[in-house]
Amino acid sequence: MQDLTQQALLNRVNNLDDGAFAVFLYTPFCGTCKITERMLEIIMTMQPALPLVKSNINFLPQISREWQITSVPCIVILEAGKEKEMMYRMQSVDELYRRLLPLLKA
Repeated sequence: MQDLTQQALLNRVNNLDDGAFAVFLYTPFCGTCKITERMLEIIMTMQPALPLVKSNINFLPQISREWQITSVPCIVILEAGKEKEMMYRMQSVDELYRRLLPLLKA
């Protein structure tokens, strides 16, 4: 999972025509974020082509404000022509897998 800076993430968002993707927003000292990252690593092992990146919310003041991120961990699914989908509750690998798998077809 590639770790993007704020500028790299904004560039990717501005080029949604290149395809839908998801971004995992975290902070390094968040225990729940570490658990979510482990679950996402399992999914990435099963689906290495999944368009998923991560970004440390501490370095995303503009995005955090614009997207109104209320807490971490947060997974934001971005698709051209659709409203951002925010996920704040990650219950299981299976649930995350089902929610992220459609990105492969987008």
